[in-house]
Formats: sequence, C-alpha cells, structure tokens
Amino acid sequence: MKDTNLPVPYMERTRQFYEAQGFTKAYAWAHFDDIPFTPLEKPLADCRLGYVTTASTYARAATDARFVDSGSMSSPPERLYGDDLSWDREATHMNDRSSYFPVGYLNAMVADGRVGGLADRFHCIPTEYSQRRTLESDAPEILRRLNEDQIDIALLVPL
Repeated sequence: MKDTNLPVPYMERTRQFYEAQGFTKAYAWAHFDDIPFTPLEKPLADCRLGYVTTASTYARAATDARFVDSGSMSSPPERLYGDDLSWDREATHMNDRSSYFPVGYLNAMVADGRVGGLADRFHCIPTEYSQRRTLESDAPEILRRLNEDQIDIALLVPL
C-alpha cells in the first residue's frame, strides 16, 4: 500500500522528466534575490483579500492558448479546471473544490472578522514554462487586476 502522507518530490520529478525527454540543460527554476513580499501595513482583520490560482475557469487542452482570466467570488463556478496541468493525480485530485478554491471558508473568515473583506473577483494565472512570459506579461496583468480590485493581501493557490 502506498503511503500517501509522504511529500511529493515535484522538483526532483520535474528534473527527471526533463532529462528523460532528452533535454541536455536542466530545468531552470525561477530564482529571485529580491523577494517581492512586504509586511502587512495593517491587521489582517482590516485587509481586503484577493485569490489567485493556477487553475482555469474553463477546460483546456495542453496545447490551448493560456491567458489571465478572472471570475466572480460572489457566484463562483462549481469547479475550476486543471486537467492540462502536470501534477500528481495519485496524491491529490480536483473533485473537492473547497480544497483548492476555499471561497466558503474565506467568506466565513470575513464573517468572523478575521479578514476585512474579499475582492469581488478571483484570478487565474496560467502556468507557463516560459519565465519570460510570466515575468513580462502574466504577472504584471495579475498585479494590475489585484490593484484594480484594491486588495491588501493575496492568497496564492497553485495546483
């Protein structure tokens, strides 16, 4: 029986996957000397929270074009999609929306006064193998939308 309580070694698996495909240069993980995070300037109970995920609002194939997308937090979709993404389907699944899109829990945190409020919409950022595209296009677009939503803090949920 497989022990499902062990961590999934994603980075090592990615290295092995690239090597098995014949790539001679190892996958280059993004690395930043300056971390773009800052301490909160006010208590969490006074902060407006934004939600960002790598899931998608629509079913897409691995070859489909990817783009930044947004959806409503007040009437969220029944599910989000990630079938085109590479992740360990034996260790986890997307059948429980609350596990990767905890809108009910976030609303409860607002009702309890632990978070000041939620942005009106959530955002989906595509996963790209191109760090350049992420840095030059997708990340600035997510930042623009989060600023437009006037959020103080973002919950990032990668699949």
